[in-house]
Formats: sequence, structure tokens, C-alpha cells
Amino acid sequence: MPGKLRVTQTKSTISHIARNRATVKALGLHGIGSTTVVPDNDATRGMVRQVRFLVSVEEIADDGATASRHTGKGRSEDRGDATASHRSEETA
Repeated sequence: MPGKLRVTQTKSTISHIARNRATVKALGLHGIGSTTVVPDNDATRGMVRQVRFLVSVEEIADDGATASRHTGKGRSEDRGDATASHRSEETA
């Protein structure tokens, strides 16, 4: 598992237990939108897994290319487009 992970905080730690707040801080994150690059090993993957609902993660390959691993709750990038295109086909 050589490589690195780019971890970005996507949600606030307010109203979460102290253990989650401490894990986010230990990952080097300071607030929503804060990003840090951490080594890709079992320890950091475990930390990310514990706060997976607060962060998004991208794997950074050795050649510098990125591959998205997890972006929160799996939100679709094309929200609503299918419905709009379906409506336009009915009216045409």
C-alpha cells in the first residue's frame, strides 16, 4: 500500500463525540474544506474509516495521478439531469 491519501474535511465536528474530533485533528484537518496529505498505511486508513462521514478521501498514486476513493455519502454529480432530459423528450 505505498502511496498517499488526500483527506478533505467535508462536514463539521460540532456535535460529534470528542473521539471523532480528536481523530480529525490527528489527521491534520482544521475545519471544513481543510485538506491534508497523509501516508497510505493501515493506521491512517483506520483513522479515516472512523470519521468517514466527516471526510472525503482520494488516493494519490506515486506518479501524482489521483483516483477518488470515497466522497462522503456517494452523492451523484449529475443530480436532476436525468429527470430534466426525460421531460424534454416527452414534450418534443
